Amino acid sequence: MATIFQGLGGGAATALTNSFDSKKLLLPSTRRSLSERKVSFSVVRSDGTVNLNLGGSNARARRVDQLITNAVATKADSSAASSTSKPGHELLLFEALREGLEEEMDRDPHVCVMGEDVGHYGGSYKVTKGLADKYGDLRVLDTPIAENSFTGMGIGAAMTGLRPIIEGMNMGFLLLAFNQISNNCGMLHYTSGGQFTIPVVIRGPGGVGRQLGAEHSQRLESYFQSIPGIQMVACSTPYNAKGLMKAAIRSENPVILFEHVLLYNLKERIPDEEYICNLEEAEMVRPGEHVTILTYSRMRYHVMQAAKTLVNKGYDPEVIDIRSLKPFDLHTIGNSVKKTHRVLIVEECMRTGGIGASLTAAITENFHDYLDAPIVCLSSQDVPTPYAGTLEEWTVVQPAQIVTAVEQLCQ
Repeated sequence: MATIFQGLGGGAATALTNSFDSKKLLLPSTRRSLSERKVSFSVVRSDGTVNLNLGGSNARARRVDQLITNAVATKADSSAASSTSKPGHELLLFEALREGLEEEMDRDPHVCVMGEDVGHYGGSYKVTKGLADKYGDLRVLDTPIAENSFTGMGIGAAMTGLRPIIEGMNMGFLLLAFNQISNNCGMLHYTSGGQFTIPVVIRGPGGVGRQLGAEHSQRLESYFQSIPGIQMVACSTPYNAKGLMKAAIRSENPVILFEHVLLYNLKERIPDEEYICNLEEAEMVRPGEHVTILTYSRMRYHVMQAAKTLVNKGYDPEVIDIRSLKPFDLHTIGNSVKKTHRVLIVEECMRTGGIGASLTAAITENFHDYLDAPIVCLSSQDVPTPYAGTLEEWTVVQPAQIVTAVEQLCQ
């Protein structure tokens, strides 16, 4: 059950530098207890560079050679040197989540946090580090290992006027609370005739890429998308992680915030002034003319890596991070489809019944007349995620597949 934060594998799509900053190390907890073992850590910057500590064996060091160069999530590359002169401050993604959470706890005394190890340990990925010391054990509540119990407790607290943030140590564990999330969290506003609002945020890490095995590599977006009354968002950068966190806390609706374990150490400069992101708005990552590529979370970086290759081959892809998994931002998506007339969806969710399937249906229903080619959807294979790193990579979409799909779409 250990969720040990291991070094990035080949599918992480990152670049290497020789720099190293020991202050940027991040050591999450295990579900039951910590066991000592050699691990390697990496700090991924938004400009595609990585600070590595190769603390593992020679085999781990050799594995670093397999890392793939990342692409910056902009149309034009910007150097790391120029980013240091920009206003604002640099944060890792998990730090941006914490900053947004802390700002909202300062602003509203009704905001509270609950979950396993969220208190004085600081959370399994350190998102809540230091909050228990600042706000006390009642507002940052450590819970037993009982997801159904503390999720139900959080929903009940929301009914009384509090604004709880419920952390799942791993999104896969929240399957134990599916009844509470579905029958209570999503439906109580309706079934109470509007007497109750459920302003609760459910968040936690998920995704593939840490060699955590099938049970700890879940992508639960498709599980929750059919529950009425719930909004779903997925963060992909420190900027939108903070903005979406703040917006989710302020929302009167229950919001599930999906975070990816491979993105927690992504670094970006964010504004000093307060901001929030729209929970129902997609992000235009790269404008283009030839094909619309819709993606979210970790796959945003696989797509941007593929975009570099596609540009060199003469293609001009438009990349949109949909961010809002429910509801979809059909305004932004539709305008792009009307311009490019071709759509490629790239997701880490399972192919059968995934977000891509729902997005394909929505585009077909609303913009079918604007399509010059069938919609193509690249998804993870419908298999349990293997533990072996090489097999794990085979189950998710890789940049080369994206390049091939765009070439075929644009023929």
